[in-house]
Amino acid sequence: MASAGYSEKGTRRLLRKMDLKLIPFLALLYLLSFLDRSNIGNARLAGLERDLHMNPKSLQYNNALAVFFPFYVFAELPSNLMMKRSRPSLWIPSLMVAWGIMCCAMGAVKNYEGLLVIRAMLGLAEGGLFPGITFYITQWYRRHECGFRMALFFSAATAAGAFGGLLARGIMRLDHARGLGAWSWIFIIEGAITIVIALVAYFFMYDYPDTAKFLTTDDRNEVQRRLEADRSCLDDSFKVEYILNAVKDWKIWVHMLITFGIYSPLYSLSLFLPTIISNMGYMNEEAQLMTVPPYVVACAFCISAGWFADKHGQRGIYMIACNIIAIIGFSILITQDPPKYRYLGTFFAAAGIYSNVSQTVAWNGNNIGGSTKRSVGIAMQVGFGNLGGVLSGYTYISYTDAPKFLRGHAIVLGLLTMSTVLCIFMRFWCAWENKRRDAVDLDNGRNGTWTKDEMIAESGKGDHAAFFRYTV
Repeated sequence: MASAGYSEKGTRRLLRKMDLKLIPFLALLYLLSFLDRSNIGNARLAGLERDLHMNPKSLQYNNALAVFFPFYVFAELPSNLMMKRSRPSLWIPSLMVAWGIMCCAMGAVKNYEGLLVIRAMLGLAEGGLFPGITFYITQWYRRHECGFRMALFFSAATAAGAFGGLLARGIMRLDHARGLGAWSWIFIIEGAITIVIALVAYFFMYDYPDTAKFLTTDDRNEVQRRLEADRSCLDDSFKVEYILNAVKDWKIWVHMLITFGIYSPLYSLSLFLPTIISNMGYMNEEAQLMTVPPYVVACAFCISAGWFADKHGQRGIYMIACNIIAIIGFSILITQDPPKYRYLGTFFAAAGIYSNVSQTVAWNGNNIGGSTKRSVGIAMQVGFGNLGGVLSGYTYISYTDAPKFLRGHAIVLGLLTMSTVLCIFMRFWCAWENKRRDAVDLDNGRNGTWTKDEMIAESGKGDHAAFFRYTV
């Protein structure tokens, strides 16, 4: 639908210009982030536990996975507030330099204790990227344009899974080069790539539309007009009141639970997929390569789900469908014995889980009024969801559950079921509340029309403003 400012053709041109300038680079940043946090799964097959003298019949490897996430979560809310108060083009590349250094340092650790310390610091450095860029996207695009862009951005996580397997397979040839094991080179090379891209990001990342040099003056005015029309004059100022409103909003807490039920399976799969496949009877190098195809399929599903959700202006129904796809995948893994069927299950699992990560953040962000409350609400959601990473570190325990990992698959199925039930509840509640507000408008003789002055009078109420409508 054409905007009231630019024509339909002009609007498409503007969106295409923003897409080309913003999304590929943001996707690259997240690819590096996800690669640097999940490459420990590839490093495990390359001799990490052996060289650090870790006991394979203990929880040492699982502890190394889990320690990342409390520090990751701790960094998210302060980082998002910094995104609101500072410049993204300085803040985000600085985070990248920090976690790139930590990734390289992980390749130099000599013992289990050192691995724990560096994994914790890696989490602290990486924590601000995902909620920060999610908030950043909402500052450029209208609500029903964000989902597809977030899906494109998050599809980089699937690319990281595929690229990580291929890269790890190649790096394994460097085993014992310069006295370092192949696992060390995985961390060092991938961390160095992050640092180089971070230095480039200082010069190529834009802040917000009103300062973006690639936009003309007319383009900047049109972006601002579109955002104001989409958000109905809601107050975007920084006030403690809006932070507290986010903390007290029950809807955000429901989305936090939905996200926990998706992120924990996500991290369980990304951290343990090489292990799961190798326990199907495949050799380590072969297992590295076999992690690639499920991620390729997941990438296609992730982008498609985001596009359809934006096209139809809905989130809930697509999230429910993708969760069901993931449930089918883990059901195959838990019930089937032949390796070919269990491997098929990883395709369904990856396609369903990865497609919903961007959708759950887009849905929550769509339904939070005001940028300050939105930045806090997204950070709360993503932070709580990432606590699922702590659980994921202990979902699959090789020395007790291999080779079928029935207990781990059952835990993931339970989490996905919880998430699906809550998605169904939120979809029906949002639809009911929209109908209630429509009825109130009719009773007041408005018929859905509000003047700008009337909307400004309620601008401080956020999504509780009578003119606000939820995305179902």
